[in-house]
Order: sequence, then structure tokens, then C-alpha cells
Amino acid sequence: MLEKFRKNKFLFKMLVKRDFTRKYKRTILGMGWSILSPLMNLLIMYLVFSKMFGNNVNNYLIYLFAGQLVFSFFTDATNMGMSCLVNNAGIFTKVNIPKYLFLFSQNVSSLINFALTLCVFFLFVAIEGLPFRACFLLLLYPTGCLIVFNTGVSLVLSAMQVFFRDIQYLWGIATQLIMWMSAIFYTLDQFEESVRALFRFNPLYIYISYFREIVLYGTVPDLATHGLCALYALLAFGAGCYMYKRYNQEFLYYV
Repeated sequence: MLEKFRKNKFLFKMLVKRDFTRKYKRTILGMGWSILSPLMNLLIMYLVFSKMFGNNVNNYLIYLFAGQLVFSFFTDATNMGMSCLVNNAGIFTKVNIPKYLFLFSQNVSSLINFALTLCVFFLFVAIEGLPFRACFLLLLYPTGCLIVFNTGVSLVLSAMQVFFRDIQYLWGIATQLIMWMSAIFYTLDQFEESVRALFRFNPLYIYISYFREIVLYGTVPDLATHGLCALYALLAFGAGCYMYKRYNQEFLYYV
């Protein structure tokens, strides 16, 4: 895979440039939407949920922003990656190139949007008066795991959409369920310990919790959290690679 990637390095750069520019083509604000869109969602969620849950959480705006930041990165990467094979069928059915390059380029585009939003997140952290600690550097770990996890889920979804076009509608419903089950705007204090343990089976909740513990509380998550971050990322990426290897030739007949 690495050897093929090096051979197609120029193509990959062009795909990243194409995907990023096409997303904001003919828009007035252009790349500004990558920042404005999550901020608008944050504002709506803050106005709706601050009265219900904000009184129980210190720095609720940052608490909410951390959850929205991770969730938006996940949904943006998977929604864009899901259609990469179908949308680029006209290229790889005529030219023999690695199909995963299309998905990787989509994920790089989502990563750029995430990086821009992350800068705004740190700006809000400063405005809220939270101290910047050395442990903030550890955010690179969940971010790296999240990139791998998003890529793996995107690989699975893009392969499934080739055979089942209904997956795009099912995934829209699934992401709504994931949002409600990721404790983005509420805390787990209201649940019993047995119920809280179930949230650890949700990868998004693990990544969100990691961000919150570092930024809000200045504490390093335990080893179990570190292990789960890596485990979910590797499982998703392994499943995605298996599907691409297993159905690589069949993609050509169904797109």
C-alpha cells in the first residue's frame, strides 16, 4: 500500500486539492463555512440545552464545543468518504489506480476543516479563561486515533454503498443515534454506574471524553481510555481494509 501511495503521490495531492475546493465552489464565504457551520450548530445546541444541563457543568460552552468538535469531524469525514467510490467511478473504471486514494483525499479535506475548527475551539478556551497546560499536547493522541477511526468507518461505508445505495439514508439515521448516545450536551451523572459503563462501547464518547478531561479538568485519562482509543481505531481500520481487499475487483461491476 505504501509503495502504491508513493507512486501516486502527485495524483493524491491533486485529489485533495480537488475535493477541498469543490466543497466550497461557488459559495460566497468559501472556506469560512468550515468554521461558521460548526459555530452555528454550537450556538443552536447551547441555546437549546444550556438551561437544561448547563447549570450542572462548569464551562458548559467548552464542554459542549468539545463534543460538537469531535462529532462534526466524524460525521464530515464519514459522509464525504461514503460516496467516494460511487462519485469517482468514472476514473478508476478507466484507469488502474488504488481506489483508497479517493477516500484518503476526502479524509484529508475533512481533517483540514477539523484543524480550522480546532483553532476556534482553543480561542473559546482562552476566552473562557481556562489555562493552557502542557497536557494539551496529549490531544494529538485521540486526534490521531480519531483520524484512523474515521478512515476505517469511511472505508466500510464506501464499500457498502457500492452494493447498497440505501446505506446513505441508513447512515443519516445512525449518526443521529450516535449523537444522542455520545453525551455531547449532557453529563452521565444522572445515570447509574451500570448504564455509564455502556457508554464506553461508543467510540465517539471515548474520544470526546478524552478531549474534555484534558481541556476542562487538566487530567490525563487512564490507561483503559488510551487503550480503547487505539482499539476502536484499529478495529475500524482493519475492517475497512478487509472490505477493500475482499471486494476490490467487484467494485468495478457494481459502480
